Amino acid sequence: MTADERDDAALAACALAGEDHAFAALMARYKGGLYRFIRRYVGDAEEAYDLLQETFVAAWSSLSRFDRARPMSAWLRRIALNKCRDWSRRRLVRKFFYAAEPLDTKLEERLPSQDDAGAENDEANLRRLDLAVAGLPTSLKEPLLLTAFEGLSHREAASILGISAKAVETRIHRAKAALARQLADKTDIP
Repeated sequence: MTADERDDAALAACALAGEDHAFAALMARYKGGLYRFIRRYVGDAEEAYDLLQETFVAAWSSLSRFDRARPMSAWLRRIALNKCRDWSRRRLVRKFFYAAEPLDTKLEERLPSQDDAGAENDEANLRRLDLAVAGLPTSLKEPLLLTAFEGLSHREAASILGISAKAVETRIHRAKAALARQLADKTDIP
């Protein structure tokens, strides 16, 4: 049986036993979904790639604490969520203490022209959505990403976030309303 055919718990056990390729198989299995989750959270592809690497480093460091009775995907998503939260806090602190310009370029430079047709227009709309989602308050962004983009149930998202399923439902409703308002006004992008 190859490493790719084993379940997550077996791969984790093999990785702890010193099989480097077992952890590589876990990374290959989950990197795409985690990258998409992180990118939607931070709104920047390069930052998302760095945070994905930090997520896997943290997972490797704490692999001995992984509860094999729980899903690996939820455990990794929780680590990624914590890395995204840390990133957000670092950004806020930097802006506050140093009164620095945002790390991103000016908004006008980030968005392609809205007059372009076809694929460029689709790309611009996708970028606007990414920026709008990334600009949501954390309490609204996290439940929305976990359910709407990652496909988790309200109960699964509630478990990861440490809140009730009803709170997840309420926050998703508020997040969708906030996105609708932001996207309706083409000039109000975070």
